[in-house]
Amino acid sequence: MNMMDDTSGRETSATRAAYLSLRDMILTGELPAGKKLKIEQLRKLLDTGASPVREALSLLTSDMLVERIDQRGFRAAPASLANFDEILRLRCVLEDMALRQSIGQGTPEWEEQLVLSHHRMKRMTNTDVFEDAHKTFHMTLLSSAKSPMLERYCSQLYDLNIRYRYLAASGDNYQSRDIAAEHDTIFEAAVQRDADAASDALLSHYRLTGEYLMSQLTDL
Repeated sequence: MNMMDDTSGRETSATRAAYLSLRDMILTGELPAGKKLKIEQLRKLLDTGASPVREALSLLTSDMLVERIDQRGFRAAPASLANFDEILRLRCVLEDMALRQSIGQGTPEWEEQLVLSHHRMKRMTNTDVFEDAHKTFHMTLLSSAKSPMLERYCSQLYDLNIRYRYLAASGDNYQSRDIAAEHDTIFEAAVQRDADAASDALLSHYRLTGEYLMSQLTDL
């Protein structure tokens, strides 16, 4: 490897690290919705260069987690009830489509991955680790759709939804639901290749969460 390749590799790695850190801070609310994101402040916070931060923020605009507010400035994407409602409606439409395609084209290898992801999710108790396992399970459900763009949009909407879950925090009504049982119902229908039952269970799961979050986000 020559010096130019080595430098390029380090810059790519630094951008990736900055992207992942900023993405996590926006999703969890450490960088609040609507907050102006100043390059110099973020550079110091992440202990990295200005260029990786700027490139990371540009990537996050594609994820709709960051907005450009002028030619040089950025802010964490604002939050609103209307935005959350749109995210929920789009998730229901797109994931219904993706899940039906995935079940219809599911292979034994897809089913094995689904079983594994469901098992791993059920074992997780730590919030941060569970969140990763939770997303893996939901995306595995859709992973046999053979529609990369559709799967990408579903993944993006999942992340946008996470931010509202952190904004709402966890209340008694949310905790009283048997989330594990809801996941079990979705999983069992999927492995039985019952697309109608799997879709009904998935959409019910999302709408119940949506009703709870809407009730907690009335001040947005």
